[in-house]
Amino acid sequence: MVDFHSLDVFSSVRADFAFNSLVNDWVKQVEVNILSRKLLRKREALLVAVSGGVDSMVLLQALSQLAPRHDWKLGVAHFNHQLRGRSSDADERLVRKVAHRLKLPALVGQGDVRQFAQTNKLSIEMAARQLRHEFLAQAAKEMKVKKIALAHHADDQVELFFLRLQRGAGGEGLGGMRWSAPSPVRAKVQLIRPLLSESKEALERFAAENKVAFREDASNASSDFLRNRIRGELIPVLKNQTPPVFETALRSMEIIGAESEYVAGAARDWSRDRDVAFADLHIALQRRILHDELREMDLPVDFELIERLRRSSGEQFSIARNVSVFRDSDGQIHRLEVKNHDFREESRLIKLGQSGQCKFGALRFQWDIQRHVAGVGPRLSCTEFFDADKVGSSIELRHWRPGDRFQPIGLGHEVKLQDFFVNLKIPVEERRQKVVAVAENEEIFWVQGLRISDRFKLKQGTVRKLKWSWKSA
Repeated sequence: MVDFHSLDVFSSVRADFAFNSLVNDWVKQVEVNILSRKLLRKREALLVAVSGGVDSMVLLQALSQLAPRHDWKLGVAHFNHQLRGRSSDADERLVRKVAHRLKLPALVGQGDVRQFAQTNKLSIEMAARQLRHEFLAQAAKEMKVKKIALAHHADDQVELFFLRLQRGAGGEGLGGMRWSAPSPVRAKVQLIRPLLSESKEALERFAAENKVAFREDASNASSDFLRNRIRGELIPVLKNQTPPVFETALRSMEIIGAESEYVAGAARDWSRDRDVAFADLHIALQRRILHDELREMDLPVDFELIERLRRSSGEQFSIARNVSVFRDSDGQIHRLEVKNHDFREESRLIKLGQSGQCKFGALRFQWDIQRHVAGVGPRLSCTEFFDADKVGSSIELRHWRPGDRFQPIGLGHEVKLQDFFVNLKIPVEERRQKVVAVAENEEIFWVQGLRISDRFKLKQGTVRKLKWSWKSA
């Protein structure tokens, strides 16, 4: 008589032996990540997002080694952003070639990211992300899979932590990326990140030891983007600190993320039952409830606004032109469409030549674009200097409007102009008269009588400067 149970165990042992002899310890750790986090079940289908860079090529290689052991059905998806010409096309060819060698089905999409960014007034990074996620969601639908694997790793997590910390994010943002989360485009599709605890060095070491083919994205070496400066300058320092700040940041993100998820669940429970008065809730819960309400209403989620709403019941706060909000005593935010008759609507668009002048309101402006020479020149009355290339080729002159934001020089973050006026005790009627200058990217770089914008100041690397002068007309 054959003991089928014993035979199954014996077969399993032989399979484990074969697996262990072919797969290194790092891939086994990836397997532990997947199984312990329940990212994939046996015989599940999975779409692997592959850019052609080292991270995603290593992810594809690791998953292809693990797939036979768990009967995972893999597919490959690649999106050509058309940002680097022939280099982008070469990325696509490499992904197609590797998918063919691994005998995996592959879907390839492409989009004009620059044009999409310009049309929708998005940054290149945000436009690329939106088009890429739309493609991945559609690819998952076509291949009839419900999960997409992304190659984000521990270094990406820590970069994101400091990016969001600099922008003043709350617990939800500082918690970073989740091991598993719904697609921002199609909620039925889950994004999984099997490498989220693995360092960049571990991925590169695996690539070198296993001769994994990949292409380097030249934009990763750029110092023009804050993320790349964090990646190239801050992260190496953190990894060499004692105690290890890098690992501490990862652990903190795990804690913050878990606590944020708990508060989010408590907020949903309260919103459903409302069995406790809003005023009696913990501050953290009040903030999260208002945060979620603003997001559901598609309104700006701003810490200063949340604090004002939390502390004041019934008081209206202007958030945009003709739009105000207030909170009632039950914790519900209400939106009001208001007519701001007191705000001056006139504006003037000027094209910046090498020099010129114009009149707007009670002021006459004169400008001159000059070559910037490092050094501090004499301080001139009613004259400021700006980075001409950051200002752009056109300027809009107008008056202050509700919701306007501005980053005064020396301040590390944006503030509402209304709050800045209040802090400086500028009378309401005087505020209405203030002229502001708006750069081509729609950011305010000058406010009459106030400090200049920190984002447009002259600094090392400035090539051309805009000399901006004004006087009473």
